[in-house]
Amino acid sequence: MLRDDPGLIEADIMGRPVKATPIEIVQRLTRINAALVERLENRIDQQASAYSLFQTAIGLEAQVRQRTAELKTALVDLESSNAALVHAKETAEKANSSKTRFLAAAGHDLLQPLYAAQLSISTLAEMQASPDSAALCRQIDRALVTIEAYLRSILDISKLDAGVVTPEIQSVPLTDVFQALDSDFRPIVDRKKLKLRFRHTPLVVASDAILLRRVLQNLVSNAARYTNAGGVLIGARRRGDFVRIEVTDTGIGIDPSEIDRIFEEFHRSPSPAHAQNGEGLGLGLSIVQRMTLALDHRIEVRSRPGRGSRFTVVAPLAAIDCPRAADFVLVENWARASDLTGRRILLVENDPDVLEATRWLLVQWGADVIAAQNIAAIRDKFDGALPLDAIIADYHLDRDESGLQAIALARTLARAEIPSVVVTADQGVEAIELARAAGYEVLRKPVKPAQLRAVLTHLL
Repeated sequence: MLRDDPGLIEADIMGRPVKATPIEIVQRLTRINAALVERLENRIDQQASAYSLFQTAIGLEAQVRQRTAELKTALVDLESSNAALVHAKETAEKANSSKTRFLAAAGHDLLQPLYAAQLSISTLAEMQASPDSAALCRQIDRALVTIEAYLRSILDISKLDAGVVTPEIQSVPLTDVFQALDSDFRPIVDRKKLKLRFRHTPLVVASDAILLRRVLQNLVSNAARYTNAGGVLIGARRRGDFVRIEVTDTGIGIDPSEIDRIFEEFHRSPSPAHAQNGEGLGLGLSIVQRMTLALDHRIEVRSRPGRGSRFTVVAPLAAIDCPRAADFVLVENWARASDLTGRRILLVENDPDVLEATRWLLVQWGADVIAAQNIAAIRDKFDGALPLDAIIADYHLDRDESGLQAIALARTLARAEIPSVVVTADQGVEAIELARAAGYEVLRKPVKPAQLRAVLTHLL
Protein backbone atom coordinates (compact mmCIF):
# COMPACT_ATOMS: atom_id res chain seq x y z
CA MET A 1 0.00 0.00 0.00
CA LEU A 2 1.14 3.45 -0.71
CA ARG A 3 0.34 4.75 2.79
CA ASP A 4 2.72 2.11 4.30
CA ASP A 5 5.61 3.06 2.05
CA PRO A 6 7.72 5.79 3.74
CA GLY A 7 9.33 6.74 0.49
CA LEU A 8 6.05 7.56 -1.18
CA ILE A 9 5.20 10.89 0.36
CA GLU A 10 4.06 12.79 -2.67
CA ALA A 11 2.25 12.25 -5.92
CA ASP A 12 2.85 13.82 -9.28
CA ILE A 13 0.38 15.91 -11.17
CA MET A 14 -1.12 12.79 -12.74
CA GLY A 15 -1.72 11.28 -9.31
CA ARG A 16 1.07 8.84 -9.59
CA PRO A 17 3.21 8.35 -6.46
CA VAL A 18 6.68 9.90 -6.47
CA LYS A 19 9.47 8.52 -4.35
CA ALA A 20 11.61 10.97 -2.23
CA THR A 21 14.76 10.37 -0.29
CA PRO A 22 14.81 10.80 3.51
CA ILE A 23 16.97 13.90 3.24
CA GLU A 24 14.53 15.51 0.88
CA ILE A 25 11.72 14.61 3.25
CA VAL A 26 13.55 16.22 6.19
CA GLN A 27 14.29 19.37 4.19
CA ARG A 28 10.72 19.66 3.09
CA LEU A 29 9.47 19.15 6.65
CA THR A 30 11.99 21.71 7.93
CA ARG A 31 10.77 24.27 5.43
CA ILE A 32 7.14 23.53 6.31
CA ASN A 33 7.96 23.84 10.00
CA ALA A 34 9.81 27.13 9.42
CA ALA A 35 6.90 28.49 7.42
CA LEU A 36 4.47 27.48 10.15
CA VAL A 37 6.68 29.03 12.83
CA GLU A 38 7.01 32.27 10.83
CA ARG A 39 3.26 32.40 10.30
CA LEU A 40 2.71 31.81 14.00
CA GLU A 41 5.17 34.55 14.90
CA ASN A 42 3.50 36.95 12.48
CA ARG A 43 0.15 36.09 13.99
CA ILE A 44 1.53 36.67 17.48
CA ASP A 45 3.10 39.99 16.37
CA GLN A 46 -0.20 41.08 14.86
CA GLN A 47 -2.03 40.20 18.02
CA ALA A 48 0.60 42.00 20.10
CA SER A 49 0.30 45.09 17.86
CA ALA A 50 -3.45 44.97 18.08
CA TYR A 51 -3.24 44.63 21.83
CA SER A 52 -0.77 47.49 21.98
CA LEU A 53 -3.05 49.63 19.84
CA PHE A 54 -5.94 48.64 22.05
CA GLN A 55 -4.03 49.66 25.12
CA THR A 56 -2.99 52.93 23.44
CA ALA A 57 -6.59 53.63 22.47
CA ILE A 58 -7.69 53.00 26.04
CA GLY A 59 -4.99 55.36 27.30
CA LEU A 60 -5.92 58.06 24.79
CA GLU A 61 -9.59 57.70 25.64
CA ALA A 62 -8.76 58.14 29.31
CA GLN A 63 -6.75 61.26 28.50
CA VAL A 64 -9.60 62.62 26.36
CA ARG A 65 -12.02 62.02 29.19
CA GLN A 66 -9.68 63.76 31.63
CA ARG A 67 -9.15 66.73 29.29
CA THR A 68 -12.88 66.92 28.62
CA ALA A 69 -13.57 66.99 32.35
CA GLU A 70 -10.91 69.69 32.82
CA LEU A 71 -12.38 71.68 29.93
CA LYS A 72 -15.87 71.40 31.40
CA THR A 73 -14.54 72.60 34.73
CA ALA A 74 -12.73 75.49 33.01
CA LEU A 75 -15.89 76.41 31.11
CA VAL A 76 -17.91 76.36 34.32
CA ASP A 77 -15.30 78.56 36.00
CA LEU A 78 -15.24 80.86 32.97
CA GLU A 79 -19.03 81.14 32.95
CA SER A 80 -18.94 81.89 36.65
CA SER A 81 -16.25 84.53 36.11
CA ASN A 82 -18.18 86.02 33.18
CA ALA A 83 -21.33 86.11 35.27
CA ALA A 84 -19.40 87.85 38.06
CA LEU A 85 -17.94 90.33 35.57
CA VAL A 86 -21.34 90.98 34.02
CA HIS A 87 -22.83 91.50 37.47
CA ALA A 88 -20.00 93.82 38.43
CA LYS A 89 -20.37 95.72 35.14
CA GLU A 90 -24.14 96.01 35.59
CA THR A 91 -23.65 97.17 39.17
CA ALA A 92 -21.11 99.79 38.08
CA GLU A 93 -23.31 100.96 35.21
CA LYS A 94 -26.32 101.11 37.51
CA ALA A 95 -24.37 103.13 40.07
CA ASN A 96 -23.04 105.47 37.36
CA SER A 97 -26.49 105.79 35.83
CA SER A 98 -28.00 106.52 39.23
CA LYS A 99 -25.35 109.15 39.85
CA THR A 100 -25.93 110.69 36.45
CA ARG A 101 -29.72 110.70 36.87
CA PHE A 102 -29.35 112.19 40.33
CA LEU A 103 -27.16 115.02 39.10
CA ALA A 104 -29.46 115.63 36.15
CA ALA A 105 -32.60 115.68 38.33
CA ALA A 106 -31.06 117.50 41.29
CA GLY A 107 -29.39 120.23 39.27
CA HIS A 108 -31.96 122.84 40.26
CA ASP A 109 -31.68 121.96 43.96
CA LEU A 110 -27.88 121.93 43.83
CA LEU A 111 -27.76 125.42 42.35
CA GLN A 112 -30.37 126.94 44.67
CA PRO A 113 -28.04 127.36 47.72
CA LEU A 114 -25.38 128.84 45.46
CA TYR A 115 -27.93 131.23 43.99
CA ALA A 116 -28.96 132.26 47.49
CA ALA A 117 -25.32 132.84 48.45
CA GLN A 118 -24.76 135.04 45.40
CA LEU A 119 -27.82 137.15 46.21
CA SER A 120 -26.76 137.42 49.86
CA ILE A 121 -23.21 138.50 49.05
CA SER A 122 -24.56 141.10 46.60
CA THR A 123 -26.77 142.47 49.35
CA LEU A 124 -23.86 142.43 51.79
CA ALA A 125 -21.65 144.27 49.30
CA GLU A 126 -24.16 147.10 49.02
CA MET A 127 -24.29 147.40 52.82
CA GLN A 128 -20.52 147.88 53.19
CA ALA A 129 -19.25 151.37 53.94
CA SER A 130 -15.59 150.38 53.85
CA PRO A 131 -13.98 150.04 50.40
CA ASP A 132 -11.91 147.11 51.65
CA SER A 133 -15.01 145.28 52.85
CA ALA A 134 -16.79 145.94 49.55
CA ALA A 135 -13.76 144.65 47.64
CA LEU A 136 -13.73 141.50 49.77
CA CYS A 137 -17.42 140.94 49.01
CA ARG A 138 -16.74 141.31 45.30
CA GLN A 139 -13.91 138.78 45.58
CA ILE A 140 -16.26 136.30 47.27
CA ASP A 141 -18.85 136.97 44.58
CA ARG A 142 -16.32 136.20 41.83
CA ALA A 143 -15.44 132.93 43.58
CA LEU A 144 -19.13 132.00 43.76
CA VAL A 145 -19.53 132.79 40.08
CA THR A 146 -16.59 130.49 39.27
CA ILE A 147 -18.05 127.70 41.41
CA GLU A 148 -21.39 128.15 39.72
CA ALA A 149 -19.80 127.91 36.26
CA TYR A 150 -17.98 124.68 37.18
CA LEU A 151 -21.05 123.12 38.79
CA ARG A 152 -23.26 124.09 35.89
CA SER A 153 -20.77 122.50 33.46
CA ILE A 154 -20.77 119.24 35.41
CA LEU A 155 -24.57 119.28 35.55
CA ASP A 156 -24.75 119.91 31.82
CA ILE A 157 -22.59 116.87 31.10
CA SER A 158 -24.65 114.74 33.50
CA LYS A 159 -27.89 115.77 31.82
CA LEU A 160 -26.52 115.06 28.36
CA ASP A 161 -25.13 111.67 29.43
CA ALA A 162 -28.40 110.77 31.14
CA GLY A 163 -30.32 111.59 27.97
CA VAL A 164 -32.70 113.96 29.74
CA VAL A 165 -31.88 116.81 27.36
CA THR A 166 -34.22 116.59 24.41
CA PRO A 167 -33.59 119.27 21.78
CA GLU A 168 -36.59 121.17 20.50
CA ILE A 169 -35.68 121.89 16.89
CA GLN A 170 -37.04 125.24 15.77
CA SER A 171 -36.20 128.09 13.47
CA VAL A 172 -33.39 130.08 15.11
CA PRO A 173 -32.32 133.40 13.54
CA LEU A 174 -28.57 133.71 13.96
CA THR A 175 -28.82 137.47 14.37
CA ASP A 176 -30.64 136.88 17.69
CA VAL A 177 -27.95 134.44 18.83
CA PHE A 178 -25.17 136.84 17.85
CA GLN A 179 -26.80 139.71 19.75
CA ALA A 180 -27.03 137.53 22.86
CA LEU A 181 -23.36 136.51 22.53
CA ASP A 182 -22.33 140.15 22.11
CA SER A 183 -24.17 141.03 25.33
CA ASP A 184 -22.54 138.08 27.15
CA PHE A 185 -18.92 138.60 26.10
CA ARG A 186 -18.44 142.28 25.33
CA PRO A 187 -17.40 143.13 28.94
CA ILE A 188 -14.99 140.15 29.02
CA VAL A 189 -13.13 140.98 25.82
CA ASP A 190 -13.07 144.67 26.74
CA ARG A 191 -11.24 143.81 29.96
CA LYS A 192 -8.63 141.87 27.94
CA LYS A 193 -8.46 144.68 25.37
CA LEU A 194 -9.50 142.31 22.58
CA LYS A 195 -11.74 142.91 19.58
CA LEU A 196 -15.08 141.11 19.36
CA ARG A 197 -16.68 141.25 15.91
CA PHE A 198 -19.87 139.75 14.52
CA ARG A 199 -20.67 139.49 10.83
CA HIS A 200 -24.30 140.38 10.30
CA THR A 201 -26.23 137.51 8.76
CA PRO A 202 -29.89 136.94 7.82
CA LEU A 203 -29.41 133.15 7.96
CA VAL A 204 -31.79 131.02 10.03
CA VAL A 205 -30.90 127.50 11.20
CA ALA A 206 -32.97 124.55 12.39
CA SER A 207 -31.72 123.97 15.92
CA ASP A 208 -32.54 124.26 19.60
CA ALA A 209 -32.12 127.93 20.49
CA ILE A 210 -30.90 127.34 24.05
CA LEU A 211 -28.50 124.50 23.24
CA LEU A 212 -27.09 126.28 20.19
CA ARG A 213 -26.46 129.39 22.25
CA ARG A 214 -24.72 127.29 24.92
CA VAL A 215 -22.51 125.69 22.26
CA LEU A 216 -21.47 129.04 20.87
CA GLN A 217 -21.04 130.51 24.35
CA ASN A 218 -18.52 127.79 25.16
CA LEU A 219 -16.70 128.30 21.86
CA VAL A 220 -16.51 132.09 22.25
CA SER A 221 -15.48 131.75 25.91
CA ASN A 222 -12.75 129.29 24.90
CA ALA A 223 -11.57 131.61 22.13
CA ALA A 224 -11.40 134.63 24.44
CA ARG A 225 -9.58 132.64 27.13
CA TYR A 226 -6.81 131.50 24.80
CA THR A 227 -6.40 134.83 22.98
CA ASN A 228 -4.09 137.47 24.42
CA ALA A 229 -3.85 139.79 21.41
CA GLY A 230 -6.10 140.45 18.44
CA GLY A 231 -9.65 139.28 18.88
CA VAL A 232 -12.52 136.93 18.10
CA LEU A 233 -14.70 136.91 14.96
CA ILE A 234 -18.09 135.20 14.80
CA GLY A 235 -19.84 134.75 11.48
CA ALA A 236 -21.89 132.37 9.36
CA ARG A 237 -22.05 131.32 5.72
CA ARG A 238 -24.38 129.11 3.75
CA ARG A 239 -23.18 125.95 2.04
CA GLY A 240 -26.05 124.27 0.20
CA ASP A 241 -28.69 123.18 2.72
CA PHE A 242 -26.37 123.80 5.67
CA VAL A 243 -25.02 126.81 7.54
CA ARG A 244 -21.44 126.97 8.81
CA ILE A 245 -21.28 129.02 12.03
CA GLU A 246 -17.63 129.96 12.60
CA VAL A 247 -15.82 131.21 15.71
CA THR A 248 -12.33 132.36 14.73
CA ASP A 249 -9.66 133.70 17.09
CA THR A 250 -6.07 134.94 16.91
CA GLY A 251 -5.02 133.01 19.98
CA ILE A 252 -2.29 130.54 20.82
CA GLY A 253 -3.63 127.85 18.50
CA ILE A 254 -3.66 124.10 19.02
CA ASP A 255 -0.81 121.70 18.42
CA PRO A 256 -1.74 118.98 15.87
CA SER A 257 -1.04 116.30 18.48
CA GLU A 258 -3.68 117.86 20.75
CA ILE A 259 -6.52 118.14 18.23
CA ASP A 260 -7.95 114.70 19.02
CA ARG A 261 -7.83 115.33 22.77
CA ILE A 262 -9.32 118.81 23.13
CA PHE A 263 -12.87 117.44 23.45
CA GLU A 264 -11.96 115.17 26.36
CA GLU A 265 -13.18 116.05 29.86
CA PHE A 266 -10.77 118.14 31.95
CA HIS A 267 -8.31 118.52 29.07
CA ARG A 268 -6.62 121.90 29.19
CA SER A 269 -4.02 123.60 27.05
CA PRO A 270 -0.43 122.81 28.00
CA SER A 271 0.50 126.40 27.10
CA PRO A 272 2.60 128.02 29.87
CA ALA A 273 0.82 131.33 29.29
CA HIS A 274 -2.54 129.70 29.94
CA ALA A 275 -1.23 127.69 32.89
CA GLN A 276 -0.33 130.92 34.65
CA ASN A 277 -3.82 132.36 34.70
CA GLY A 278 -5.37 129.08 35.86
CA GLU A 279 -8.65 129.67 34.07
CA GLY A 280 -11.00 126.97 32.93
CA LEU A 281 -11.84 123.49 34.11
CA GLY A 282 -11.48 121.84 30.71
CA LEU A 283 -15.17 120.99 30.31
CA GLY A 284 -16.27 123.58 27.75
CA LEU A 285 -15.35 121.67 24.60
CA SER A 286 -16.55 118.39 26.08
CA ILE A 287 -19.97 120.01 26.57
CA VAL A 288 -19.80 121.38 23.02
CA GLN A 289 -19.21 117.91 21.61
CA ARG A 290 -22.09 116.39 23.59
CA MET A 291 -24.50 119.19 22.71
CA THR A 292 -23.70 119.14 19.01
CA LEU A 293 -24.20 115.37 19.07
CA ALA A 294 -27.58 115.83 20.76
CA LEU A 295 -28.48 118.45 18.14
CA ASP A 296 -27.23 116.23 15.30
CA HIS A 297 -24.91 119.08 14.26
CA ARG A 298 -21.27 118.69 13.24
CA ILE A 299 -18.27 120.36 14.86
CA GLU A 300 -15.04 121.01 12.93
CA VAL A 301 -11.68 122.39 14.06
CA ARG A 302 -8.83 124.04 12.18
CA SER A 303 -5.86 125.53 13.97
CA ARG A 304 -2.29 126.72 13.54
CA PRO A 305 -0.07 127.00 16.61
CA GLY A 306 0.76 130.61 17.30
CA ARG A 307 -1.74 131.88 14.70
CA GLY A 308 -5.18 130.99 16.07
CA SER A 309 -8.06 128.55 15.72
CA ARG A 310 -11.39 128.25 13.94
CA PHE A 311 -14.24 126.17 15.35
CA THR A 312 -17.15 125.56 12.99
CA VAL A 313 -20.64 124.32 13.88
CA VAL A 314 -22.47 122.92 10.85
CA ALA A 315 -26.25 123.16 11.28
CA PRO A 316 -29.07 122.59 8.76
CA LEU A 317 -30.72 125.56 7.13
CA ALA A 318 -34.19 126.12 8.59
CA ALA A 319 -37.16 125.08 6.49
CA ILE A 320 -39.84 127.63 5.67
CA ASP A 321 -42.46 125.90 7.85
CA CYS A 322 -40.11 125.40 10.85
CA PRO A 323 -41.62 127.01 14.01
CA ARG A 324 -39.72 130.02 15.31
CA ALA A 325 -37.87 129.76 18.62
CA ALA A 326 -38.66 132.05 21.54
CA ASP A 327 -36.70 135.29 21.51
CA PHE A 328 -33.66 135.66 23.70
CA VAL A 329 -33.97 137.89 26.73
CA LEU A 330 -31.57 140.77 26.26
CA VAL A 331 -31.23 143.32 29.02
CA GLU A 332 -29.16 146.33 28.08
CA ASN A 333 -27.96 149.37 30.00
CA TRP A 334 -28.10 147.66 33.38
CA ALA A 335 -26.07 150.47 34.88
CA ARG A 336 -28.92 152.91 34.29
CA ALA A 337 -31.21 151.03 36.67
CA SER A 338 -32.52 153.30 39.42
CA ASP A 339 -33.59 152.44 42.95
CA LEU A 340 -36.98 150.94 43.79
CA THR A 341 -37.84 153.14 46.76
CA GLY A 342 -41.48 152.85 47.73
CA ARG A 343 -42.25 150.13 45.19
CA ARG A 344 -44.43 147.29 46.48
CA ILE A 345 -43.26 143.94 45.10
CA LEU A 346 -44.71 140.45 45.52
CA LEU A 347 -41.95 137.83 45.68
CA VAL A 348 -42.93 134.16 45.18
CA GLU A 349 -40.15 131.59 45.76
CA ASN A 350 -40.39 128.10 47.27
CA ASP A 351 -36.75 127.91 48.43
CA PRO A 352 -36.50 129.65 51.84
CA ASP A 353 -32.85 130.69 51.41
CA VAL A 354 -33.38 132.16 47.96
CA LEU A 355 -36.58 133.82 49.15
CA GLU A 356 -34.84 135.50 52.08
CA ALA A 357 -31.77 136.51 50.06
CA THR A 358 -33.88 138.04 47.30
CA ARG A 359 -36.10 139.80 49.84
CA TRP A 360 -33.07 141.37 51.51
CA LEU A 361 -31.74 142.49 48.14
CA LEU A 362 -35.02 144.14 47.19
CA VAL A 363 -35.25 145.81 50.61
CA GLN A 364 -31.78 147.27 50.11
CA TRP A 365 -33.03 148.79 46.89
CA GLY A 366 -35.83 150.47 48.83
CA ALA A 367 -38.72 148.16 47.90
CA ASP A 368 -41.55 147.02 50.15
CA VAL A 369 -41.58 143.24 49.74
CA ILE A 370 -44.37 140.71 50.27
CA ALA A 371 -42.72 137.28 50.41
CA ALA A 372 -44.64 134.06 49.74
CA GLN A 373 -43.49 130.46 49.23
CA ASN A 374 -46.66 129.16 47.60
CA ILE A 375 -50.07 130.12 46.28
CA ALA A 376 -51.76 129.65 49.66
CA ALA A 377 -49.36 132.18 51.21
CA ILE A 378 -50.34 134.72 48.54
CA ARG A 379 -53.96 134.51 49.67
CA ASP A 380 -52.91 134.90 53.31
CA LYS A 381 -50.41 137.77 52.92
CA PHE A 382 -51.64 139.83 50.02
CA ASP A 383 -54.41 142.31 50.59
CA GLY A 384 -55.96 142.95 47.22
CA ALA A 385 -57.00 146.42 48.32
CA LEU A 386 -53.38 147.58 48.39
CA PRO A 387 -51.68 148.16 45.05
CA LEU A 388 -48.85 145.99 43.76
CA ASP A 389 -46.16 147.47 41.52
CA ALA A 390 -44.50 144.25 40.36
CA ILE A 391 -44.41 140.47 40.83
CA ILE A 392 -41.35 138.21 40.82
CA ALA A 393 -42.21 134.50 40.74
CA ASP A 394 -40.15 131.33 40.45
CA TYR A 395 -41.46 129.11 37.65
CA HIS A 396 -41.32 125.82 39.63
CA LEU A 397 -43.01 125.87 43.04
CA ASP A 398 -43.80 123.02 45.44
CA ARG A 399 -46.73 120.61 45.03
CA ASP A 400 -46.73 121.02 41.23
CA GLU A 401 -47.66 124.68 41.53
CA SER A 402 -46.13 127.18 39.11
CA GLY A 403 -45.18 130.80 39.17
CA LEU A 404 -47.62 131.39 36.30
CA GLN A 405 -50.49 130.31 38.58
CA ALA A 406 -49.14 132.54 41.36
CA ILE A 407 -49.02 135.58 39.06
CA ALA A 408 -52.50 134.87 37.72
CA LEU A 409 -53.88 134.67 41.29
CA ALA A 410 -52.14 137.87 42.38
CA ARG A 411 -53.44 139.73 39.33
CA THR A 412 -56.93 138.44 40.01
CA LEU A 413 -56.77 139.58 43.64
CA ALA A 414 -55.34 142.96 42.65
CA ARG A 415 -57.71 143.30 39.68
CA ALA A 416 -54.84 144.72 37.67
CA GLU A 417 -52.35 143.66 34.99
CA ILE A 418 -49.33 143.91 37.27
CA PRO A 419 -45.88 143.86 35.56
CA SER A 420 -44.41 140.42 36.23
CA VAL A 421 -41.10 138.60 36.00
CA VAL A 422 -40.77 134.81 35.86
CA VAL A 423 -37.49 133.40 37.16
CA THR A 424 -36.58 129.87 36.09
CA ALA A 425 -33.74 127.36 36.12
CA ASP A 426 -35.50 125.28 33.47
CA GLN A 427 -33.20 124.73 30.46
CA GLY A 428 -36.05 124.02 28.04
CA VAL A 429 -37.96 126.53 25.96
CA GLU A 430 -41.38 125.52 27.27
CA ALA A 431 -41.15 127.72 30.36
CA ILE A 432 -40.04 130.70 28.28
CA GLU A 433 -42.77 130.22 25.70
CA LEU A 434 -45.52 129.87 28.33
CA ALA A 435 -44.30 132.90 30.26
CA ARG A 436 -43.94 135.03 27.16
CA ALA A 437 -47.33 133.93 25.87
CA ALA A 438 -48.77 135.29 29.13
CA GLY A 439 -46.92 138.57 28.63
CA TYR A 440 -44.29 138.15 31.37
CA GLU A 441 -40.56 138.89 31.35
CA VAL A 442 -38.31 135.84 31.81
CA LEU A 443 -34.97 135.63 33.63
CA ARG A 444 -32.87 132.49 33.91
CA LYS A 445 -31.28 131.46 37.17
CA PRO A 446 -28.84 132.36 38.50
CA VAL A 447 -30.09 135.92 38.02
CA LYS A 448 -27.49 138.63 38.43
CA PRO A 449 -28.65 141.34 40.86
CA ALA A 450 -27.95 144.09 38.33
CA GLN A 451 -29.98 142.21 35.72
CA LEU A 452 -32.95 141.80 38.08
CA ARG A 453 -32.77 145.46 39.08
CA ALA A 454 -32.63 146.62 35.47
CA VAL A 455 -35.65 144.51 34.47
CA LEU A 456 -37.71 145.78 37.40
CA THR A 457 -36.75 149.38 36.62
CA HIS A 458 -37.68 148.82 32.98
CA LEU A 459 -41.08 147.34 33.91
CA LEU A 460 -41.84 150.09 36.42
